[in-house]
This record gives sequence, structure tokens and C-alpha cells, in this order.
Amino acid sequence: MTVRRDFQESGRGRSDLLIGREDALAAAREQLSRGGSVLLHGPAGIGKSTVLRTLAAEYGESARTVLRCSATESESHLPFLALADLLGLALDEVSGQLPVAQRVALEAALTGRGESTLQRDGLALRLAVLSALRALAAKGPVLVVADDLQWLDSASTELLGFAARRLGDDPVRMVFAGRTVDGQEYDRYLRASTPDTLAVRVNPLTRSQVETLLEHRGYALPRSTVREIHRTSAGNPLYALELGRALAENPTPPRPGEPLPVPTSLRALVLSRLEMLSDDARRTLLVVSAGARPTLALLHAAGRKNAEAETAQAAALGLLATEPEGPAVRFAHPLVSAALYAEASAQERRAAHAALSTAASDPIERARHLALATDGTDPQVAARLAEAAALARDRGAPTVASSLGLLAARYTPADGVPNPDEHRLRAAEDAITAGELDLARDIARQVLARSTVPAQRVRAWIIVIDTAGHAMTEVDAVFPQALADAGDDPRLLALIHYQLAWRALLVEGNFAECREEAARAAELAERGGDRYTELMSLSFQAQTETLMGHPDAPATIKRALREPQDPQVTVHHNGIGTARFRWLIMSDQLPEARATITTLLREVRRRGSVESEVHFLRGLAETELRCGHCGRALDLARESLRLARDTGIGEVASAMLAALAEASGGDVDRALALARESVEHAEENGDLIYLSRAQAALGYARLVAGDAPGAVQSLRRARELEHDLGVDDPARGRWQGDLAEALVRVGELDEAQEVIDVSRAHALRLGRESVLAVLDRAEALVRAARGEHEAALAQLTSAQDRLAKLGYGLEEARAALALAELRTGPPVPGATPAPTSYDEAARLFRRSRALPWLRRVDAATVPNPAPQPLFVQRPQALAALDGLAAMERQVAALVMEGATNREIAGRLFISVKTVEATLTRVYRKLGIRSRVDIVRLAAGRHTG
Repeated sequence: MTVRRDFQESGRGRSDLLIGREDALAAAREQLSRGGSVLLHGPAGIGKSTVLRTLAAEYGESARTVLRCSATESESHLPFLALADLLGLALDEVSGQLPVAQRVALEAALTGRGESTLQRDGLALRLAVLSALRALAAKGPVLVVADDLQWLDSASTELLGFAARRLGDDPVRMVFAGRTVDGQEYDRYLRASTPDTLAVRVNPLTRSQVETLLEHRGYALPRSTVREIHRTSAGNPLYALELGRALAENPTPPRPGEPLPVPTSLRALVLSRLEMLSDDARRTLLVVSAGARPTLALLHAAGRKNAEAETAQAAALGLLATEPEGPAVRFAHPLVSAALYAEASAQERRAAHAALSTAASDPIERARHLALATDGTDPQVAARLAEAAALARDRGAPTVASSLGLLAARYTPADGVPNPDEHRLRAAEDAITAGELDLARDIARQVLARSTVPAQRVRAWIIVIDTAGHAMTEVDAVFPQALADAGDDPRLLALIHYQLAWRALLVEGNFAECREEAARAAELAERGGDRYTELMSLSFQAQTETLMGHPDAPATIKRALREPQDPQVTVHHNGIGTARFRWLIMSDQLPEARATITTLLREVRRRGSVESEVHFLRGLAETELRCGHCGRALDLARESLRLARDTGIGEVASAMLAALAEASGGDVDRALALARESVEHAEENGDLIYLSRAQAALGYARLVAGDAPGAVQSLRRARELEHDLGVDDPARGRWQGDLAEALVRVGELDEAQEVIDVSRAHALRLGRESVLAVLDRAEALVRAARGEHEAALAQLTSAQDRLAKLGYGLEEARAALALAELRTGPPVPGATPAPTSYDEAARLFRRSRALPWLRRVDAATVPNPAPQPLFVQRPQALAALDGLAAMERQVAALVMEGATNREIAGRLFISVKTVEATLTRVYRKLGIRSRVDIVRLAAGRHTG
């Protein structure tokens, strides 16, 4: 029986409403699957009701009775109303089972007939509610769902809490939602629920989640606008959607330096409280709204003499934070500030900014306020803004610099020097540095639409190309237009040929052409006196030669390091610092590589260069991975991926590196998903360079997952791509040893040896010692498979020792694992017996925090494991799971480990019922009948 179905809204109808709610749902599901209760809490509009409806829809299916109520503010004074919503329709079913006194008291409270009160019928009412819930629970599980607990009448709250505290083991679960501010005040809600209730805070959305939410609603907005929506809404999805809708419907975007326009629907939330302020207090709050970091001292300096009393009045009304952080005066919510500013007239806004232009101590703030207090163009104001933008750039605040540059363009007369488009182009370049690619592209296209100056047009074309990232096929049509605008100017031609070098690499996959274009760009830049572009071109040439294994790489690096140097090139992600890092890491100089990339990362963070930060995070993660610091590498790779997804910069490369880190130190299923994602996106972008590396990452993840045939498929593809690219240096992708090992596992010994021989020749020529050690480890596996037991042992022992001396901790551990597996393999006639211990491999993997590899050691050391010799083709159990969905694979893999349905539910944060439904789909897809068949599949035995 389900009561009050009319209350129910499908929690699954709008998937976009659940964006960013994975953690809250997972915690709630885990608690409910254990039979516990859940309280969802958070501020208004945060999405509590959506999560509540989702949980009610999921767990209501397994409950016999669902009791629901949703309180409102206007009815919160009516006693027993919530109780009537919950139990009113169930009264006929349970009334006959209640003692007379309880039944009379409950009927009077629920129907309004009689004069039942807590004071007069307190005990009878309390016991009646408890008895009613127990009577319903005796017939089957009960789910109590209550929304907006803050409006629940006090009588219902008291009665519900009394019963909840005494239900004990009765199958009654409660899912409540209540409004809180800053995560506080939810204790009072727990009084209405069971003692084991878990309080789950529904958190604000991140910037990327807000962007995804807006995209789902069809609001195509620039990332810079999304950033402002996220700031103004404070991650509240209701506010973000309203702001996004208003902006999508408004053809005129907000002017630089001004807050977002606030739609009437949101202004109404705060204007009623603003109307309670005095005129002077409102003017003081307007100054607070216009300021960047307002303090009481700043307000005094801006002429607000009664600032203390006026801000105290605003705090009492809930407009300002009652516990300000430090000396700053801050609004209770950014929306209050935006609504206040939106309501003010243009004259009032200019007056507030004028006061702050002299009161503010920071020159950047003074310049901004001076501009916003000025009506019309003004060369002096524009000059002040340009100076402030340069200062912001030096401070590592490119977003601020870009905003100030756009303001400078707005206040510069059309015939000014520099003209408005010069300011716009510099603002666009700052936007690229800040990761605001959409904004930069829009600015560049505005310049192209109006400017006829060749230098400005070429600069704008370069910005358009830069914002395409690795998807350079999207801007193929730009190059002829840019070349036509450049004419025969060597400075302008150098800029274009530098980009053509990137196109040759990313689109054509032609290292030789890339090297030639980079060298040509360097020569043109030298002729034109453009040292910055010359150094960038030489750095790119050096990186390309390093990846090619070209003998000129060291000489080119030396040329790029000659004085005079440009500090921007030194720390640029495509500059000489990166070229040197790449040369160091490929030459096995890991401590020097780590020191170099750490210094670069620290500097670009200081400068606020987001694209370079994404790149250098990947570089440091790669270095830590090589050193065998898998946990640290995983943290860095995940940070790089988060930043890449937030900005849309370097997503393919970051997903690829994160896949390697997950497969080494994290979750193999996540590694496979990330590797597949990077392969798909690289193919979509036509990015052959990262396609080869993505395939290598996918192959490695498959190898770690135990899918040797899949690993062979991906790694063969990586080999083909690198051959077509002309890449000979095995230190670039380092997939050769993995391919050889996978080939051994599927019985392709001749091909494995051929891979080793070809790769060894290149590694010997280039002096790649770690690659040679890994190839020796792989060759030992070939020898063991051919019965050369003693030779294999000796080669593995030597490889492990060399890898340890070079500092490759994970590769050293893998050699130790191969030794242990070899020593526990089938006896070989004439072979010297060796100790059979995985202790050394386990110790090394534990030191590296290589969790997936450590799990493999644990599996190998369980009592009486199914024989899994290293040197024969393994059962295709995990390969058989490839046709399953991600959740199905995880559930099946845990069954293979012997986990019960309840244990699986706990580990995956799902209900037992979901586990059962998932297993039913697994049985159907695999053509089996039970979990016993899954275990047989894992052991490689017949399941029929």
C-alpha cells in the first residue's frame, strides 16, 4: 500500500536536476540499504527536494507503505496538519488495531473533529502514532517521506519524533529534507526521526557542474559568463538556472566590470528585506556591493559615517553575514549583492563607484571604480585601466587583467593610441591565459569584424587558432586568411608558421614537417626581431626533435637557452622549460625532471596561467608515476583532469594521463573509462599525437585489468600510429614492454620477441636505460614461456636491480612480481628450486601505493588459488565482462571475489535490490544462470 501518491514527482524525470548530487545520493543510498534513515539538509533552492524525490522513487518501490507529507510556511501554524498528511489515508487500515483511547485521540487530531491537543491527550496521541506505524510495519516495510521540515507544525514534529525514537527494529525508514543555513540548525530536525538517522548535506554545485546544468537546459553561454553565474549563485542550482535563463533571453550581455543582471524572479527573494532598510543604509549597502573587499574602514573612507549601525541593521535582517570572516563586510549570499546593485539607478551606481575610486587603497580597484564612475570615453581613464591590467597580469590575475583590458577598450576613443582593438586583443590573450577560451574567441572575432590593420588581424587569427586547442581541424580555413593578411611581414609570418608547425604535428601526425615549420618560424621571427616567437619556435623544434629521437635535439635546446631570454617563454608550457623537462624525463634523469617541472608549476600558479598549470600538473604526475609514487601521481592527475574539464583545456591529454595513474594506483574500471574517453575524443579531434598515447594508456589499463587480448589490440594500434608518425624513441610512449608482456600472455611469443628486438635497437642508439631494463623484463617472460627457466630468472633479477638503481619504483615492483610468478610456476626439469614468496613484490607495490597491482599479489597468495601461470594464455573471464555496462562489470567482478549481495551493495553504495537486478542482467548477457556460474567463469571452468 502506498499513501499519498499525488505527492510523488518522478525523481528520474529530469536527469539534469541530479547533476552534482552523486555524493549525496551515494551516502543516502548506503544508509537506506542498511535499513537506516536519512535527513537531507541545505539552503533553499539547493536541490534537497530533487534528491528526496529520487530516493523516494527508488526505495518506495520496495516498501509496502509510503507515507508522505510536504509542509508549507502558510500552514505551519496548523497543529497536526503534517500528521494528517502522513497518516490520514492510512487511518482506516490501522484504527481497528489501536486501543480505544489512542484511536479516539488520533482520529480527533487527524480529522479535526473534537478538541485533541498535546496538552490534554499527549500520551494517548504519542502512543497512537507509534502504534499506527508499528501496525503498518507489521504488514511490510514502511517508508516515511517528509519535505520542508522547517515548516512542519510543532505538534506533528513532537509526535513523529516520539514514535521514531521507539520503533527499534520495526522496518520503518524515514527520508526527510529540511532547510538549513551554512549547514547548521539541522539538529532540531533529527528530533523528528529515528536515532540512527544520517544527516546528509546537499552541497553547492561546482563551476563545472553549473556549466553542465546550464548546457542541459540549452543555455549556451561563454565560460566567463558561467563563472559569474557560479559566483553569483554560490553554486545554488535554482539561482543558477534563473540567472542562466535571464542571460540566455537577454541579447545584451553585461558590460565588463559590472555584476550580472538579476531577473525579477530572484530579486523578489531579497527586495522585501531591502525595503525595510533606511535610505542611508541602502546607500551603504550599495557601496558594499560595488566594492571588491569592503571593510568598515573602507566604508568610512567612502563617506559612510554610520557604517557600523547601518551594517548591523542589515545583518539583523539577514542581508549581511552575522559572523564576517575577518574585517571584511560580506553579504549573506552573493545574490543579495547582485540584486541590490541591479535595483540601483545608473546615477546611484556611479556615485558609489566614485566614492570608492578615492577610498580604495589598491590601484587596480581605484582604476576599476574610476572607470565605472565615468560616463562616456575618456583617454585618461583608459590609460589608468591599461596600467591596472598590466599590474594584475604581473600579480598572476589574468582574469582581472582581461576584464580591465575590456574596460580600457570601452573607454578608449576610436582614434586613440593604442586604439580600442589593441586593448581588446590584449584582453583576449589574458583570457586565454586564464583559461577563458570562449571569451577570447568572441573578442578575436569582434576585432576581425571591424579591424583592417594586418597586424591586428593576424593577432586575432592566432587567438582563434589558439582557442581551438588540439582540435585544429576546426580552424583549417583560418590559415589561408591569416597568411593573406600577413603579406610578406616576417614577424607576422613567423606567428602563422609556428601554428602551422602545431598543425603538422596534431593533424597530419608528421614530425618531420612539424620540425621544418618550427625551424622556419624561428628563422622568420629572428629576421623580424621577435625574440619571443623565435624562442617559442626553437623550444617547439627542440621538443619535436626529442620525441623523434633526432640527434640535433641537444644542440637545438642549447640554441633555445641562449641569451637574451624571455621570462614568459621560460615558463610557458610550450617553452624551453618544457623542452628541457621532456629531455630529462626521457633520459631517465628523474630527480632533475621533478625539480624542473615543480619549479615551472610553482611559477605558472603564481602567474595564474591555467593552461600551463594543467600541462605542468600532468608533467609532475607523469614524473611521480615513473618514480613509483602512484598515490601522489594519482592525486596530481585527478587535479589536472578537474582543471582541464573546468576550463576545456587539454582534456584528452589529462584524461589519458589520469587513466595511467588510475590503472597504477587507483581504480582500474575508472582507468578503462578514462582511456576509452581519451581515445574517442582524440579520434574526434583528429589528434594523431594523443591518439597514439591514448591507445597506449588503454592497452596498459587492459593489461592491469587482466584483459591480455584487449591490451594487445590497443598496444598494436599504438605501435602502428607511432610508426606512421615517424616516432622511433621508445621512451616517448613506453608501451613496448607492456605489448611484449601481453603478447606472451596470449601465446604470441615470436611477435613479442620481435617487438623487443626492434625497440631495443632504438633504445640502445638513444641510451634509454630504463627502457632497456623493461625490455629485458619482457624478454625474460618470453624465455620462461619457452622453458628457459634459469635464463629468465637471471634476466629478471638483473632487470629488477637496474630499475631500482634508476629510481623506477613501479617497474621494479613489476619485475619482482614476475620473479615471484615465475618461481611459483610449474616445475621445470633440471631447474634449481627457488623460494616461492610474493613478499618482496607486495612490499614494493605497497611502497609505491600501487593498489591495483597489490590486489593482484593478494589474489595470487590466497590459499589454493586457481592456477594462473604467467606464461600461458589466461582464462578470458574479465574479457568476457567487456560487453557489460560499467555497473554490471563492477558487480560481476565483486561476485568473482566472493562478495555477498549485501557486501557488494555496501562497497558500491547501492541497494541490495539494485545488486539483485544488476545480477539478473549479467546472467542474461553472459548466458549463465547463477552467481556460481560467475565464479566458475572466473576460474576458467565450463559453466554449462
